[in-house]
Amino acid sequence: MTIPSDALTALTEVVGPGGLRSGEAIPARNRKDASKAEEGLPALLVLPRNTEEVAAVLAICSRFSLPVVVQGGMTGLAGGAAPLAGEVALSLERMSGVEEIDPVTRTMTVLAGTPLMVVQEKAAEAGFLYGVDLGARGSCTIGGNVATNAGGVQVLRYGMTRRNVLGLEAVMADGRVVSHLKKVVKNNAGYDWTQLFIGSEGTLGVVTRVLLALQPAVTGVQTALCAAGSVDKALATLNRLEARLGGNLLAFEAMWPEYMKAATGQGGLPSPFATQPELTLVIEAAMGTAAASEDAFAEALAELAEEGLLDDALIAQSSRDRQRFWAYREANYEFYRDLPPGIHFDVSIPLGAMETAVTLLRQRVEARSRAAFPIVFGHLADSNLHLSVHDAAMELSGFADIVYELVREMQGSISAEHGVGILKRPYLGMSRSDAELALMTTLKRTLDPANILNRGRILPA
Repeated sequence: MTIPSDALTALTEVVGPGGLRSGEAIPARNRKDASKAEEGLPALLVLPRNTEEVAAVLAICSRFSLPVVVQGGMTGLAGGAAPLAGEVALSLERMSGVEEIDPVTRTMTVLAGTPLMVVQEKAAEAGFLYGVDLGARGSCTIGGNVATNAGGVQVLRYGMTRRNVLGLEAVMADGRVVSHLKKVVKNNAGYDWTQLFIGSEGTLGVVTRVLLALQPAVTGVQTALCAAGSVDKALATLNRLEARLGGNLLAFEAMWPEYMKAATGQGGLPSPFATQPELTLVIEAAMGTAAASEDAFAEALAELAEEGLLDDALIAQSSRDRQRFWAYREANYEFYRDLPPGIHFDVSIPLGAMETAVTLLRQRVEARSRAAFPIVFGHLADSNLHLSVHDAAMELSGFADIVYELVREMQGSISAEHGVGILKRPYLGMSRSDAELALMTTLKRTLDPANILNRGRILPA
């Protein structure tokens, strides 16, 4: 699509010549997100500096029926921010910054383009904690987190992004600005439209400003690397720890044998246990500063080991030990590059079906190709598995159908925390009923009747 000259002139008047890029002047980072979606050159890259400019840009795009793809940190894995031919890429990268931290209401007001790590650091400087934490914290943005309802490693205690957002400012497809940034926890005055925008992946409007809830800073963090003989034993461990530690658990991460083989092979990490268990767990809790807190964590794990729920437990004695334990959980950022080609998934499986699902996955992958193998890990307490299937024969067709059909059988979700985007759209019906899809379509048509926002993401174009 060629941008009409009148539209180009109008956009230039809004953001200035420095706020527009076209052709080869568009940086590589704006042509592709972190997914396997193909690289695309947008018809135009627009870089607004504030909400008013976003509103004016969308009003122009609406008037000229120009399709828009919204971009943040470009860390998405579902192709939601990857531009399609003819789209105007609307990047919020210049809209970055923490505008206010209110210690009385424990809230933070931030612009949508602010990196998650900046939010975490500013919260810590003020003596607080922001509850969402992701591996991509250095590059993902708050607007992107809101758009995808991002989760991460502390969902067990703090919930997903949805639970940490008190209010939003957003721009509708036609340029209208809607804002609800009131610092109150309870507000039943009509529809909570802000929650509708969270997880909508930019299809209903563009989030420009976010009011975040902050938490008290945690103290006495205790970390353990544990071995469990089965998923059932790991889940029993989870239930016992939640009951005994009084809600102090921060993380409960799980890695299956194939993952640990890659972490200790291609990843170069030492094997933590004498024999490889079915599940390697990273368990973390905020135990406070009481003298007995360290002992309480160790005693709880020792009791679980005596009962046979844990085969082994290593407890971090220093910050270096903690980093060493977490290195196993974050090894996937390194070892994937040395594995055979793979296809990646982010799914939810009901906890009661988790062990069956992983067993069936292994069987069906092997039946499809003896050269193929799955890598499974994830946020076990949240029913969220990150898995990939790799094939040394470099034949990956058919594995997506295997994985998503298994998810459907287990009554899970094809997307746990990365969104639907372009790549998972064909499989959405495996997680949502026809009635739900019809409702989504109605909402999209009502809020974006011209269908200019993130067209073809989540729903068909």
